[in-house]
Amino acid sequence: MSQNPNRRVRTRFAPSPTGYLHLGGARTALFSWAFAKHHDGDFILRIEDTDLERSTPEAVQAILDGVAWLDLTHDEGPFYQMQRMDRYREVIASLLESGQAYYCYSSPEEVQTMREVARARGLKPRYDGTWRPEPGKTLPAVPADRTPVVRFKTPVDGVTTWNDMVKGIISIANTELDDLVIARQDGTPTYNFCVVVDDWDMGITHVIRGDDHVNNTPRQINIMQALGAELPVYGHVPMILGPDGEKLSKRHGAVSVMDYERQGYLAEGMINYLARLGWSHGDDEIFDREQLIQWFDGSSLSRSASQWDPKKLNWVNAHYIQNADKAWLAQIIAPRISELGGDPGAFPLEEVVSLLKERSETLADLAQASMLFYGEPQTPDAQTLAKHVTDASRAALIAFLDQASECSWERASISALIKQILGTQGLKMPQLAIPLRLAVVGTTQTPAIDAVLEILGKKRVMQRLQTFLSE
Repeated sequence: MSQNPNRRVRTRFAPSPTGYLHLGGARTALFSWAFAKHHDGDFILRIEDTDLERSTPEAVQAILDGVAWLDLTHDEGPFYQMQRMDRYREVIASLLESGQAYYCYSSPEEVQTMREVARARGLKPRYDGTWRPEPGKTLPAVPADRTPVVRFKTPVDGVTTWNDMVKGIISIANTELDDLVIARQDGTPTYNFCVVVDDWDMGITHVIRGDDHVNNTPRQINIMQALGAELPVYGHVPMILGPDGEKLSKRHGAVSVMDYERQGYLAEGMINYLARLGWSHGDDEIFDREQLIQWFDGSSLSRSASQWDPKKLNWVNAHYIQNADKAWLAQIIAPRISELGGDPGAFPLEEVVSLLKERSETLADLAQASMLFYGEPQTPDAQTLAKHVTDASRAALIAFLDQASECSWERASISALIKQILGTQGLKMPQLAIPLRLAVVGTTQTPAIDAVLEILGKKRVMQRLQTFLSE
């Protein structure tokens, strides 16, 4: 099997809309997108919605939302398989006419019996070819009350081989494959058949997908060869495992990609982290999508399963938050502050996020930390007050309040005032900084106290100090 190296690279992401876009699907989309962009090719989005019982409009929208959030812009699509039924039926008719497919009248119960008999004999459980036409073979009488399925006539000898761009050479004997149903009794085509026709019609050159599809690949290759289609290059990436080494599931936080958006992860952080699950570029851990496109040539894909590491994701995401433009960060954090009951306009939000982003791993962290300014001051308990507000520190607070009115209220000036009072009163920084924190926000820990006081503003700080000292 060989591929034409001069074909324009065309990849696809083809999820089934039976649920949310999960992490494995998002990574498949990312790899397919990055590979196409690296080769100046096309990335196609296709919705494989032939499973009418499980496919839902909500799931379709969840997939579209997830791809849009990650900004994996498709060049064509989205295409929907349910809108291509006439094309599938046309190709099935051509296979029936050429003798490469046939009608099978075996009932599901009869097929199940065939498989049980084969299993009892130590053979692979499969359809036994009762209705497969062969030279000199007499077929059973067609049951009058039974609607047939259509089966593809799989080659009975030889092997199907492909050079997988992840796993290397894979060969599967055709005797391991039975005659695949390509159209159900009601005439609707099956998944493996629709995929082949779509990849053929859309000129897909490279198929990157999870290795749970490896067993589908020889079936799809055989159908493609029967159609005279040029074969794509296949690449099957291993699954993502949870931190405990088990299959990633909801208990590991394997929820919708959009849940990560709601939890406050940045798309760029998720892109960076997902790319490193099963692919590498030397020892590089942090890179933007332009670098990813430059490097992602299809090599360096791991043959081993990847392990989901929430701590690593948080570390990567924190990097992007800390390096984000403060105006952009303020814009996207404002709705989260509103949801927490704060008024984002009450304080200069750009300065708030600049002060707090170094301590934040997610936007949720940053919004919650911002409530230091946008929420009501906390009420410290008596034990905390007794521990930190001594006669000496109270005297220092009074001195600070007395002199604050003359302070220009810039961070440098506030810092100078604090140091002056410490020197005059013979105190160390915590003996004034912690009582100041308790007085104005009600907690013992904040970012640099001079920065906090600057953002709160002179009037508010003096009012809170006066109230605190009068109690």
